[in-house]
Amino acid sequence: MRNEGTGRKVALAICTVADIAAGFLGLWILLFLLEANQGNGFVEFVHDMADWLGGWAQDIFTMDTEGLRVILNYGLPAVIYLGLGHGIAARLNRA
Repeated sequence: MRNEGTGRKVALAICTVADIAAGFLGLWILLFLLEANQGNGFVEFVHDMADWLGGWAQDIFTMDTEGLRVILNYGLPAVIYLGLGHGIAARLNRA
């Protein structure tokens, strides 16, 4: 028989990682739309993290409007990370 406390801890860890990943992607979208200074160290760090986390989805959408392109190309991975992370965690909690 499996220890239920361990399953819940693993589920919480998965949710936390998914939330952090989506948070970086969402924060980059916000910083981009607010025209944050991309020479700033913090903004650069967030952009680098978002590029790393969402690199697989870059240029899926190639709109002429830069803001819409950023929203879709970084928003899609955020939604997928949240959906997968919370879905897996829910499945672990039910087991």
